[in-house]
Amino acid sequence: MSKSGAEVDYRKVGLRVGLEIHVQLDTREKLFCNCPTKLVEEEGDVFTRELRPARSEMGEVDPAAVLEWKKGRRFRYSSPRESSCLVEADEEPPHSMNMEALKIALAVALSLNMKIVDEVYTMRKIVIDGSNVSGFQRTSLIALNGWLEDEEGRIGIQTLCLEEDAARKISESEFEVHYKLDRMGIPLIEIATAPDIHSPEQARRVAFKIGQLVRLTGKAKRGLGSIRQDVNVSIEGGGKVEIKGIQHLYLIPKVIEYEVLRQTRLLWLRDELARRGLAKESIRVEPVDLTEFFKNTQSKLIKKILSEKDAVVYALKLEGFKGLLGLELQPGRRFGTELADYARVWAGVGGLIHSDELPGYGISSGEVAEIYKRLGGNPERDAFVIVAGERGKVQKAVEVIVERVRAAFDGVPEETRGANPDGTTRYMRPRPGRARMYPETDIPPILITNELIESAKKLVPEPLDVKLKRLTSEHGLSRDLALNLINDIRLDLYEKLAEKWKGKIPPVVIASTIVNTLKMLENEGVHVENIEDEHIEKVIEYVAEGRLAKEAIPDVLRKIAERPTSKIEEILEEMGLRKASESEVVEVVNKVIEENIEKLRSKPGKAFNIVMSEAMKILRGRVDGSLVADIVKKKLSELNIT
Repeated sequence: MSKSGAEVDYRKVGLRVGLEIHVQLDTREKLFCNCPTKLVEEEGDVFTRELRPARSEMGEVDPAAVLEWKKGRRFRYSSPRESSCLVEADEEPPHSMNMEALKIALAVALSLNMKIVDEVYTMRKIVIDGSNVSGFQRTSLIALNGWLEDEEGRIGIQTLCLEEDAARKISESEFEVHYKLDRMGIPLIEIATAPDIHSPEQARRVAFKIGQLVRLTGKAKRGLGSIRQDVNVSIEGGGKVEIKGIQHLYLIPKVIEYEVLRQTRLLWLRDELARRGLAKESIRVEPVDLTEFFKNTQSKLIKKILSEKDAVVYALKLEGFKGLLGLELQPGRRFGTELADYARVWAGVGGLIHSDELPGYGISSGEVAEIYKRLGGNPERDAFVIVAGERGKVQKAVEVIVERVRAAFDGVPEETRGANPDGTTRYMRPRPGRARMYPETDIPPILITNELIESAKKLVPEPLDVKLKRLTSEHGLSRDLALNLINDIRLDLYEKLAEKWKGKIPPVVIASTIVNTLKMLENEGVHVENIEDEHIEKVIEYVAEGRLAKEAIPDVLRKIAERPTSKIEEILEEMGLRKASESEVVEVVNKVIEENIEKLRSKPGKAFNIVMSEAMKILRGRVDGSLVADIVKKKLSELNIT
C-alpha cells in the first residue's frame, strides 16, 4: 500500500467530491428578527435547556439527533440584549424573512445560472446538539440546478439555500455546553455542488470561485468563520463521507487527499479480512472483565482510571485481527483510532488501548501475554482492545466498538467527520437522514416576483473580464497585478479599500499589499493565515491617514501575524513606527551629510546612494522613500555635490 496519498491517480480511484459552501451575509438585521448581525462581548441573560429528538411527519427519527440526545447534555445560553432577542431564545415566533438577505441569495443564484423557485418555503431541520435553542435550524430552498465554469469542465450547482446561522459555542464539558446567541440567526447562504469534482486541487479552486462570487456582491461578512466549507468525498467501492468544519481554503486539498487515503486503506482492510477467512457473522465478542487483574499494574494511565468511582477495565478479543488495529489510515491515525473515536463519541470513553501498540502505556510484555491467556487468544493471529472507565460507559463502548469492527467487513461506512487542523479527520456522528426535515408553520411562503428578481440583479457582480479591464484602465494596475488580484479571495476587500481611500492612497499600494506582500510573507514562513481582513483594513487606514509609511506595511503585517490579537497601535509603538514629519526627515538627512561630508565630496557620483542608505536605516518604515529622495537631492544640490 502507498504510504501517502500523493501518488494517487484520482480519476482511476473514482474520486467524486461535492462541496457545501456556507457564507455569512452582512445584512443589517438577522434572518428572522430585527437584531443586528454582530458578535458582542456582552454576556447578557443566561438560561438552560435540554433537547430531545422528535419524529418526522413520516414517523422516522434522525440517527444523528438520537446520538446527540443520548449524550444527555444540558445547554446553557448567554443571550446578550445587544444582539439577540426572544426569537433566538425560542420564546417568540420568528418574524418575516429578511428581504435584504433574500435579495442577496437571489443575486448569487442568478450568478450561478440557477433556476429560482416560484415560492420560498421555510423548513425546520432537526439539530439537537444545542447550537439552535429550538432544536431545529430554519432553512429555505432558493434555487437549484445551476452551474459554474471550471478549467476542467462545468461544475453543477445542485441547491442554494438561505438559512440562519447557529449559536456560537463558548465552552464544552461532558455534561454541559455553553453557547452565546449573538451569532444565531445571522443569514447564511449554503451552496451545494454536484459531485462533479475529481481532484483535491479542483475542489479548492471551485470553493474559491464560489466564495469569491458571494463576496463580490459586497454583502458577505469577512473574518475567520464567515466562510465555512464542508466536503462530501467518495471513491469507487467506498462510501459517501461528509467532512465538516474546513475553515481555510488551503486545507481543502489536504483533507480530500487524506480522506481518499483513509477510504483506500479501509477497502484494503475489508479485502484483507476476507483473505484471512474472517466473516462479519463471526464477530460476536463477549468482553472479559480484567479490573482485578489490573489493580496491581504499573501503568499510570490504568491506575488513574481505576482510582475513580465504579471504574472497570474490559478487554475484547478480536479473532484474526493481529496487526490490523495498528493499520495507519491517515498520518498519525490508525484503525484503532477509529475505534477510539466511536467509543468517545457514543459512550464518552476517553480512549482505548489495543494490542498492536503494546507493550506500552506502562503495560508490560508479561501483562500482554497474560491478557492473551485470559482471553483465550493466539498472540500470533489475534488482537485485543482494552477499554477502561466508568462501568456504564465502558459497557456502551464495547457495543459500539464491536459494531464498528463489524462495519470494517463492508469497507467504508457512510458518516459525518470533523476536520482536524492538520487535514486529518475524526468521526463525529452518523450521516443525517431525510427524517430531519419538516415544514416551518410560523413563517408564510414568499412569492418570487419579477420586482424581487430585478432588485436582486443590482447585486449581481460584474463579469471578471469586465472587472479586469476596469482595474487596469481606471485603477492603473499592471495587467499582471490585476490578474493576480482577480484570482485572490480578497478581491472584494481591495475594491472596498480602493473606493474608501480614493485619492488618499494609490490603488497599486492596496493591491500590492493584498497580492504581493502577503505572498512574500508566506514564502518567508510567516503564518499569514493569522492576518485577517480587519488587520489589512487597519494598516491601509494608517497609511492613508499619513500615520504609517507604506514601506512599513510588510514589517507591520509580519508582526500582526505573530500577535494577531494585539492592537495595531501597540504594535506600532513597540516597533517605533510613528510617522516622521518632513522636518524630522530634513534633520536626519542633514546629520547624515554632516557626518559623511568628506566621503561625499570625494565620491560625488555615489553621494546620493550613500546618504539615502544611511538615512533610510533611521527612517525606514516611518516615511515614504520618495520624500527622503527629494530632500537628499535638494541638500546635495545646495552643496554642489552631484
